[in-house]
Amino acid sequence: MKLKGVILAGGTGSRLHPLTKITNKHLLPVYDRPMIYYPIETLRDAGIKDIMIVSGRGHAGGFLELLGSGHEFGVNLSYAIQEEAGGIAQALSLTKDFVGDNKMVVVLGDNIFEDNLTTTIETFEKTPIGARIFLKEVEHPEHYGVARIEKDKIIEIVEKPKQFIGNLAVTGLYLYDNQVWDVIKNLKPSGRGELEITDVNNFYIQQGTMKYDIIPGWWADGGESIDTWLEANNLLARRSKTSIPQNIEVIIKETTEKVVKETMKLMQSHANQTMNDYSSKYRKIYNEQEEIKSPEEIKSETKENPFKNIVKDEDDVPFDINNYYTKD
Repeated sequence: MKLKGVILAGGTGSRLHPLTKITNKHLLPVYDRPMIYYPIETLRDAGIKDIMIVSGRGHAGGFLELLGSGHEFGVNLSYAIQEEAGGIAQALSLTKDFVGDNKMVVVLGDNIFEDNLTTTIETFEKTPIGARIFLKEVEHPEHYGVARIEKDKIIEIVEKPKQFIGNLAVTGLYLYDNQVWDVIKNLKPSGRGELEITDVNNFYIQQGTMKYDIIPGWWADGGESIDTWLEANNLLARRSKTSIPQNIEVIIKETTEKVVKETMKLMQSHANQTMNDYSSKYRKIYNEQEEIKSPEEIKSETKENPFKNIVKDEDDVPFDINNYYTKD
């Protein structure tokens, strides 16, 4: 079964007015590229090549003009139009024919993630049934859908809670199996007349098949407000200025691994040689004991005259330097 990618980039962007008065918020720049680039890269980096973008009718041409077929990103892009605001779940329903019987990764077009989520997405692909969401600690949980956790188990998701139930916000990246189509079909509109993605997630929670991960890196919701859009710009700018180019990072990693391996080999060799040296030394000390002589043997030994081997002059005549060299 092959994972399909869905990017939801509709909505009026009213919270970013007047920036979005004549354009879709997902086409706004975030640091050095349009906002929509980031979710495309998130899916691509996770190995997902077939992606559908759902946008509102007023700005669909802008996405097509900007992104085309997706060749620039190494993906295959398709497009769907949400005729009117109907909520995230309603926008997702427009991708049913595209996704088919496959599982899917759904990303909100204004969400930017620092972390590479490939491992978790690959794990989900092998899971027989269920859904998975990503949580992040936030300072103002009242602005988000918040997960209530008890004993490491997710109990429910409350949309913009008025009372504090925790600070783990549900980010805009969701993993679903193909049950989701029946769930959406049976949803009832919320008080604002939309089909809410929170209700979809709560279905899986009640079913007992919802899993979650708390992401360690930063997460930016560029469409929540002018302030969060600015924060996303600043986060990306700081990361760009402090990050190491990927090719250099690979070289550093490979070199570090090589140095560590060679160092370990050298240390092991030195340790082995040291052990051998000490082993030889102590074997000699303890296994080759010096012969001990008895007092009688020591006493009976006569001390030799160290000068006994000096050659005496002929006829024991006293040595005379004056006539020594005149002899025939």
